[in-house]
Amino acid sequence: MSNLVWAVTAFVGTHFLMSHPLRAPLVARLGENGFRGVYSLVSLVTFGWAVMAFRAAPVTEPLWVAGDGIWAIASLLMLEGAILFMGSLVGNPALPAPGAAALATKPVHGVFHITRHPMMWGFALWAIAHALVAPYGAQLVLTLGMLVLALGGSAGQDRKKAVLMGAAWKDWAARTSFVPYAAQLSGRAPWKTGWPGLRLVLLGTIVWLLVTYVHPMLGAPVAGIWRWVY
Repeated sequence: MSNLVWAVTAFVGTHFLMSHPLRAPLVARLGENGFRGVYSLVSLVTFGWAVMAFRAAPVTEPLWVAGDGIWAIASLLMLEGAILFMGSLVGNPALPAPGAAALATKPVHGVFHITRHPMMWGFALWAIAHALVAPYGAQLVLTLGMLVLALGGSAGQDRKKAVLMGAAWKDWAARTSFVPYAAQLSGRAPWKTGWPGLRLVLLGTIVWLLVTYVHPMLGAPVAGIWRWVY
């Protein structure tokens, strides 16, 4: 278990270090492409360490028994996460892509009505869902690390993008919300804008159905609607 804690800490910690305090000096020394290569290599190595440590960790007694109610909640969270993730791949100013500042000046669209960090919240919902249905030691260590990385990374993106993109990001942040549906709950945006387009919902649902279908083929429990279909 201690090996898993160190592995997850290394994976999360190196992401934060390379994304923020070490990014500028590394880019200055290695160049943008060199930095991306080092970033990818360190991420791959630490992620592989975390996966191996997770598989080797003992399965302890769960803190609670996940019944159908918890599985239903977790399944809905995963569906929402799939929709957010798929929607984050198009027109996302938070991604490190050319033209990000121009994207931030466009009208809010799709899943960005829900949150300006849909990809990170997709990962966060994945972590929460897995912690709910498998509340044992190793799973909680792994999911807590992913949750910290997703939400801490989102906060870090806000600060970094505000510096890199200036007024464009500050305007985007003013028109969107960090926490999902916070704009609707606060009254800053009507609820009708809190729903992504039908095509995106269908795409996210298809991805969710496929991922949960292969879930048991990967040695994991039957998940999603398949838990009640099989």
